[in-house]
Amino acid sequence: MAGRILMVEDDQRIRSSTALALEDEGYEVEGAETAEDGLAAFLARPADLVIVDLMLPDMDGFEFCRALRAQADVPIIVVTARTDTHDVVAGLEAGADDYVTKPFVVKELAARIRAHLRRTGRSSAPAEDGWEFGDLVVSPDAGEVRLRGQPLHLTRTEFRLLCELAAHAGKVLAREALLESVWGYDYFGDSRLVDVHMRRLRTKVEDDPANPTLIVTVRGLGYKLVP
Repeated sequence: MAGRILMVEDDQRIRSSTALALEDEGYEVEGAETAEDGLAAFLARPADLVIVDLMLPDMDGFEFCRALRAQADVPIIVVTARTDTHDVVAGLEAGADDYVTKPFVVKELAARIRAHLRRTGRSSAPAEDGWEFGDLVVSPDAGEVRLRGQPLHLTRTEFRLLCELAAHAGKVLAREALLESVWGYDYFGDSRLVDVHMRRLRTKVEDDPANPTLIVTVRGLGYKLVP
């Protein structure tokens, strides 16, 4: 079995057809019609990855993402018929790791699922004893990050992103390179994934996220962790 997927989607036709296609790829798929049912299903039997539509009848996908993220650090892919930047970014800010837009190609969705599940629980960086940047200590083998001696809670994606930056401290990493190393794909990628997760990461590791001094933007090139 390739992994267990929970799909929260109120359109029965989309839910059924996507489940059948993903089952052909080797996944076990459980469906839920509402956000409440999805949260209950996950608590009863946690999935390896969750797919959620942003437009649900009881609560929207943004609220679902926040509620699920408070319970678990599972990869979340949001599905949306909305294509404007605000809604995509809002879904990522709510805690999603990735997104696809309707109508989507199941092969693309499956590629994204494989990329996330390959990286679940692992850093994208080579094993190291750890890195220290002033008050910030990153320990990839232990899966820990500490700031002033206190543990920081990062999502898996944020942790992989920080490890990738730490492993190349002082060097500029292009968004495309980060998409490939952290998310596991480039063709299907979107630089907004990098920008939103970088913004979320800065709120946790920077004293002043609006004026970062540790993770800086190099205009026109990418991001750099300043040793």
